[in-house]
Amino acid sequence: MKPGVRNGTSSAIDLARKVLRIEADAIASLIDRVGGDFERALDLLFECRGRVIVTGMGKSGIICRKIAATLSSTGTSAWFLHPAEAIHGDLGAIREDDVVLALSQSGETEELLRLLESIRRIGARLIAVTGYPRSTLGRAADVTLDSGIAEEACPMNLVPTASTTAALALGDALAMTLLVRKGFGEDDFASFHPGGRIGRRLLRVENAMQAGEAAPIVRSSAPMPEVIHEMSSKRLGMTCVVDDQQLLVGVVTDGDLRRLMSRAVNVLTLTAADAMTPRPITIPRHLLAVEALRIMETHKITSVVVVDSHGLVEGVVHLHDLWRTQMF
Repeated sequence: MKPGVRNGTSSAIDLARKVLRIEADAIASLIDRVGGDFERALDLLFECRGRVIVTGMGKSGIICRKIAATLSSTGTSAWFLHPAEAIHGDLGAIREDDVVLALSQSGETEELLRLLESIRRIGARLIAVTGYPRSTLGRAADVTLDSGIAEEACPMNLVPTASTTAALALGDALAMTLLVRKGFGEDDFASFHPGGRIGRRLLRVENAMQAGEAAPIVRSSAPMPEVIHEMSSKRLGMTCVVDDQQLLVGVVTDGDLRRLMSRAVNVLTLTAADAMTPRPITIPRHLLAVEALRIMETHKITSVVVVDSHGLVEGVVHLHDLWRTQMF
């Protein structure tokens, strides 16, 4: 090892830890500042009948994009507007019923200040997130949130680091409290995230089950050749058994047939009612697919029947259906 390498590595680790401490302290310092102004900002966002327009320059602009994305993914229509482009023709993106969320550490960003008159003329409301509440931006806003920090994590105290982290944390706090106030739940989240790992985790049984003609179903009086044909053609290794009112009374599985044959029973002489397992495990269609998987694993079964509140068969979920959704 070359002389000085170990010391250099140690110095880098010490600096990295210092950066994390400074940024953590910047976020922690915001906690006691969350009060009436935050509540008023939340009220403006909740009552907004238009969209939330998030705007900022430079590094703040990058944070704005993340805040807008978080708001959009949790049920609030939000867009990022580049302030320089806004003053060069894109002001039409702001409407009277919008709320503008403007980020600027200094509160004196020229491009943002040039927007103030237009925002007021249009009639949109303005929330400022700035490290200097008495700045021009802070004083012009309807509500100002103080994101001030003691120092940047940059050794020169110049590069936006702790300040952008603090602004992002405040944006997340707004988005999460707004989510709760709107009553945005798992069903809504699943609708906004149909793809990706999050969407798969929130997949509902109704989106994974075999339904309609694809669901294997026979009458309890069906002869065994008909039962076997239904099981073979639907390829789920089982079939639901229903009574004359179409209510579920049991299931016939490959395992049921093997057990009967092991006892030297002439399976072909039986009916579905003779071979079925009565009172099978059932689930509702709105259940999370991951919960259906847990039920199958607990009871060591490969499929489960989906029924409505009256016991009518709505479909069948097989383990392979869940694998095909790539939810694991």
